[in-house]
Amino acid sequence: MSENKKNIKEHGNIEIHSENIFPIIKKWLYSDRDIFIRELISNCCDAITKLRKIVSLGEAAVSDDLYRIDVIIDEDAKTLSFSDNGIGMTKDEVKRYINQVAFSSAEEFLGKFKSENESDQIIGHFGLGFYSTFMVSDRVTLSTLSYVDNEQAVDWSCNGDTEYEIEKSDKKDRGTIVTIYMGDENKELLDTFKVKSILDKYCFFLPYPIYLSKVGDKPIKDKDDKEIEPKPINDTSPLWQKNPSDCTDDEYKEFYRKVFIDFNEVLFWIHLNIDYPFKLKGILYFPKLTQPFNTMEGSIKLYNNQVYVADNIKEIIPEYLLMLKGVIDCPDLPLNVSRSFLQYDKEIQKIPSYITRKVADRLTGMFNTKREDYENYCQDIHVFVKFGCMRDEKFYDKIKDSMIFKLSSGGYITLSEYLLDCKERHENIVYYINDVHALAPYIKMFEDAKLKAVILDTPIDPHFISFMEMKSEGVRFSRIDSELPDELKGEGTMEDDILESVSKAFQRATGNKDMKVKAQALKSDDIAAVAQINEFLRRNDEMQAAGGGMPWMQPGDISNSIELIVNPNNAVITQIADLEKNDDNEKTSNELCLQVFDLARLTAGLLKPEDMADFISRSSTILNKTVK
Repeated sequence: MSENKKNIKEHGNIEIHSENIFPIIKKWLYSDRDIFIRELISNCCDAITKLRKIVSLGEAAVSDDLYRIDVIIDEDAKTLSFSDNGIGMTKDEVKRYINQVAFSSAEEFLGKFKSENESDQIIGHFGLGFYSTFMVSDRVTLSTLSYVDNEQAVDWSCNGDTEYEIEKSDKKDRGTIVTIYMGDENKELLDTFKVKSILDKYCFFLPYPIYLSKVGDKPIKDKDDKEIEPKPINDTSPLWQKNPSDCTDDEYKEFYRKVFIDFNEVLFWIHLNIDYPFKLKGILYFPKLTQPFNTMEGSIKLYNNQVYVADNIKEIIPEYLLMLKGVIDCPDLPLNVSRSFLQYDKEIQKIPSYITRKVADRLTGMFNTKREDYENYCQDIHVFVKFGCMRDEKFYDKIKDSMIFKLSSGGYITLSEYLLDCKERHENIVYYINDVHALAPYIKMFEDAKLKAVILDTPIDPHFISFMEMKSEGVRFSRIDSELPDELKGEGTMEDDILESVSKAFQRATGNKDMKVKAQALKSDDIAAVAQINEFLRRNDEMQAAGGGMPWMQPGDISNSIELIVNPNNAVITQIADLEKNDDNEKTSNELCLQVFDLARLTAGLLKPEDMADFISRSSTILNKTVK
């Protein structure tokens, strides 16, 4: 070529073919097909809210303010209708808002009549809600009459393809009616109970009364044959929208029963209310435990302007709070919650921190001003507090001085109070109990010696103990049988040759030639021996069994790490020593050694199930010998 051709840029518009949109809408617009009911009811609410706003500005006058939404089932016609007496639409508005997919009238209205008043908030923002009807319908019709004087009512209809019909309507009342002609595959959505359950799920707290009726049903009458006025199926003024100072304890409890269908006792609650930097209201309940760990079965319901969105959205609700029950209403969230949107929106990311702070403030405030009540609640909330501390650094920082531990002797104590009380005797060691029944002999020794031990007996506690040791510099936790405080030690010794003889007896009887046996007098002569396990090894074994811990160690590995502490002042130990002086007594010595060893293991929670049968049989044999 004699010269280079110039690059020529072309400009144009991406073509979107509407005939390809409806199949996508029908199949993929929402994951739950019944959500179209939520969308249509939300549109009804928006229509009423818009009209109220216009009236409040003096730009329109209406003859009544009895706003309502009606859902009407007609089984014969196979239709489900949604009616409101809100703002209505003109013919031009129908063409603009209905015929143009995803053009949101709510967005346009907000731009024109923006309001800071919560009661004026518009729910819809995307313009797709109306088209959710085509997920379940063969045909959709819309009849509407605008609030504007002298406007002509309009009928619109579409069969779910790209063609629609629009014509004059004989509708006389202001507002809009959307009628869905159900396909055979969705006929269950014409069942009154089914529709009522969907309305209860998504729309139970919407701000305008919703009435559900069925064509052909006879009116309900009282004993005097007078018609009873129908009642709305929803609660238009949910408790979370009220000022906390205006709510009574009975109202909070009744609201809990109504929302969660749970008639168990509620301990206390937190009423959330924030206006900046986002709007959020709600109530979080701390339910009383009826079974161990049913705190893991909590439910936090998320709402947008009183419209139900979802349960337990982790991007908004801190994970540890999912152990609670409650409601959170955040108008700044979209109805269609996108987890990717929630993860990257900076304002949304502030919500969990705010909720965490409010929960921590409530707990610390109760600890500081109503400690007796706080202690009474501890049995039910301590798992929640521990889990929250491990999962949320900010929560731990605020709650750490208010955490209390239950004492084996009764009552509760904070970590700082425990360390201060025991500083002179065992500096920075927190003795704990993870099995009240198995460790009963040790507990008695502790209480007799005026020592304190805290109860940490839930599956979460091995992890929590490690967490607290990491957070509390120089503090370590030790199970009461892991090491003997000086206060539990008695007077008396065992000569080295006798200890060697007793050690060999236990090694022979158990078949463990590497067993470590030490002599230590105890305060109580009734205890023959105690089995001690290294705290780290035993704790790791417990975590391993629960799905954590060191991967190279398997549960049960610690059985070979038992260190047997024999009491030289105990009559059984003395008898074993005497029996070892004569080889003819080996059988009896073995029997006593195994019994002492198994009792020590049983007390420490280390006796294996497969060894229990032998222990019981041997116990019977020894008892029978005492009566001969």
